[in-house]
Amino acid sequence: MAVEVLEQLYEGKAKKVFKTSDDALYMVEYKDDATAFNGEKRGTIEGKGVINNKVSAMLFNELEKHGIETHLVEYIDDTHMLVKRVEIVLLEVISRNIVAGSLAKRVGKEEGFELPQPILEFSYKNDDLGDPMINRYHATALGIATDEEIDEIIAQAFKINEILCEVFDKANLTLVDFKLEFGRTPDGKIILADEISPDTCRLWDKDTKEKLDKDRFRRDLGGVEEAYVEVYNRLKKIGL
Repeated sequence: MAVEVLEQLYEGKAKKVFKTSDDALYMVEYKDDATAFNGEKRGTIEGKGVINNKVSAMLFNELEKHGIETHLVEYIDDTHMLVKRVEIVLLEVISRNIVAGSLAKRVGKEEGFELPQPILEFSYKNDDLGDPMINRYHATALGIATDEEIDEIIAQAFKINEILCEVFDKANLTLVDFKLEFGRTPDGKIILADEISPDTCRLWDKDTKEKLDKDRFRRDLGGVEEAYVEVYNRLKKIGL
């Protein structure tokens, strides 16, 4: 790594962000801390930071091959990556392929119902408000993003979903749903940021429907660490 790590800028639920000697780059450190239900449930998943950093780097690199620009610059070590400095767009983008979690309650469908087409949802990224669901009209009226930015985010999110479904399918995993975050580069370009990991994806074994993601923590199913390692091993096995 050719840059010097300077002071910590931010600490979130899953990561720390550090300034570096290069104004265009930040360093991200992945943590073992785990939260659910907007921070109401807290705990530690041993080795989570290592797995999430590795899986995110694998998937970012794969997406880059398909023309999706991400903030990843360099995988540094087990828990650190170098990323482009971006301003995070305060929209959490949820892509859903199968009904699960809160969607099951909202639409009255059984968990596991396969949707005929993906659903995209937006949440306002604000911990104090509990990340409420909003639509594009809220987002533009509140100055969270412009219409053009939202169009770009939607287009990228659908393409990312398509790519990741194929990747996970090769690993005998079903991508049930997942969360994305995007950032603005200093010149205003929208690129994929944050992470893609068992923390941010619902992943089920294609044969058994076994949950291999943070739902094991949310629902006290046990075997959380083992599930995260299993996802990493399957991705590694298919050459990521």
